[in-house]
Formats: sequence, structure tokens, C-alpha cells
Amino acid sequence: MSIHQPKARERHPAAPSSASPDPARPPAGLVREHRRRSLFAYLTLSPTLAVVGLLMAYPLYVAIDLSLRGGQIADLLNLERNPLTLDNYRDVLTAPGLLSDVLRSVVYTVGVVVPAFALGLGLAILLNKAFPGRRIIRPLVLLPWAVPGVVVSAAFSWMLDASYGVVNHLLRTVGLIEDNVAWLADPDTALIAVILPTVWKYYPFFTLVLLAQLQSVPGELYEAARMDGASPLQQFLHVTWPAVRAASSLAIVITGIGVFREFDFIYPLTGGGPNEATQTLAIRIYNEAFQYFEMGTAAALGIVTMAICGLLLKFAGRSVRREFS
Repeated sequence: MSIHQPKARERHPAAPSSASPDPARPPAGLVREHRRRSLFAYLTLSPTLAVVGLLMAYPLYVAIDLSLRGGQIADLLNLERNPLTLDNYRDVLTAPGLLSDVLRSVVYTVGVVVPAFALGLGLAILLNKAFPGRRIIRPLVLLPWAVPGVVVSAAFSWMLDASYGVVNHLLRTVGLIEDNVAWLADPDTALIAVILPTVWKYYPFFTLVLLAQLQSVPGELYEAARMDGASPLQQFLHVTWPAVRAASSLAIVITGIGVFREFDFIYPLTGGGPNEATQTLAIRIYNEAFQYFEMGTAAALGIVTMAICGLLLKFAGRSVRREFS
């Protein structure tokens, strides 16, 4: 008597069902929650974005409109009375002094940013260490950032005075000069004289940003470096600098754009002189608008300056994004 055993059922891989969920896709509930949160974020931000956009867009529109108007502009509320033209841009771009003003602005920016960054980095490293009185010294170091630029200019105007300035007195005392130097009236020294107060004003920003970044570095990294026999310079190159490099890039870009269009220190000290030795783009815009009353030319020059800042920001922004990526 044979025993008939049932045939083993062949197993075939189940065909993928069209209704089975794709493991690569997030669940539908999670997608709906993400969309709901994004919509809520945009709704809460929309009033602020609308106000900021209006405050930025309308002045920019007025400046562009003003730069495209020819003739003598006497009424800013009725610009349509003046014809549309590109003459202002032609005059600005073909002006013989434009390149000199741009180069002077670049020299002024580099002359401020480099020493301000070096001073800010050194103070940030010093203030990151523990020593008696650190809590008192920290706010004092940051104090120049809170002083208005006009007040700083007035103080340096007295300090750099050719007759009774304290700078000439100190330099004569240590034997570096024999006669008083007219720092603000000499074309060879005027640019240095306006760079000094700007550095004094801007170095606390670097100190604040870099000190905040340094305080996030674990002390164990320095301790491990010392145990490996690293010198202070090697500790800076392999521990400190990698920690502050991204923040340094961002701070340099922000400060550089601000200094490139700086006005508060140059005009009160020299007014762009002597012999245009300190005339940057910002000073020239002011002179065109309020000394020669060429509003269209001043607006066109402002648009050109904004375009230059935009190009600098575009190239510098690449390095910043690379540091933060």
C-alpha cells in the first residue's frame, strides 16, 4: 500500500504589489506633518518678511528710479517730470576718478579688516584663558563697539591734531619723530589717519565672535595636544584655528562689506581730502548728492557701489559656504 504524499507546493517569490509602500519614501503621515509645520512657519514669518521686504524694496526702487532720471532733480516726489535716461551711468562709469575711488575703497577696507581681525583674534585667545579680573576686562575690551562713530572720529581728530595732538607728543617723546606730523592734512598720512579709528571701532566685533567660538572648544583637545608635545604655535594651527576658521570667514565678510561703504569716520575727519586722498565711494556719493546736488549721479554711483559689494559678497560667500558645509 503506497502512501501518497502531497506534493510540496512550489514557492515563487511574490510579485511586488502596486499597493505595497516604498521603503525609500517617508510615511504619508510624516510628510503631511512636515508640510503642516512648514506652512505654519511661513505663515508666522510672512508679516515680518513683508515688512522687511517693503523696507528694502521701496528704497531700492526709489534709488534705481532716481539713477535713471536725467536733468536737475529738484523734487524727489515727482521724479516722472525728469526724462528716463542712462546718462547718469555713462557719466559715472566714464568718470576718470572712479577707478581711483574704487581702489581707495579697497585699500581702506583691507587696511581696516586685516589689523582689526588680527587684534580681535589675539584678544579673543587672551580672554579665553583664565586670569584674575577677566570678568571686568571682557566688557571693557568690547566697549569701543558701543561708541558712536562720530564720537570716535571727534576723539581721534583731537588725538591726531598737528599742533597739540597726543599722538605727536608720544611719538616725539620716544624719538620716532622730530617735528609734528599733520596726520589729517598730509595726503601721505591721511588714509592711515582714518584707518586707525575704524580699526579701533571694528576689532571688538571680531573679538566677540571669535571668543564665543573659542568657548565651544573642549579643553581636553588642548590637554591632549600638550601631552603629545605640541608647541603653542602647533596648538593654534591644529586646534584653535580649525575651530574659529568658519566664524572668521563669516566675520571678515560681514565687516568687509560694512567697511567698504563706511562713511562715519572718513567724512568727519577729512571730508575726503586732502586732494581726494581719502575720498572713497561713500564720500563721493555724499559729495555728488549734497555738495553738487547731482542726485541722479549720486544714485547711479550708489547702485554701482551696491553692485561691487554684491560681487564681493558672491565671491566671498563661496568660501563661507564651504567652511559651513
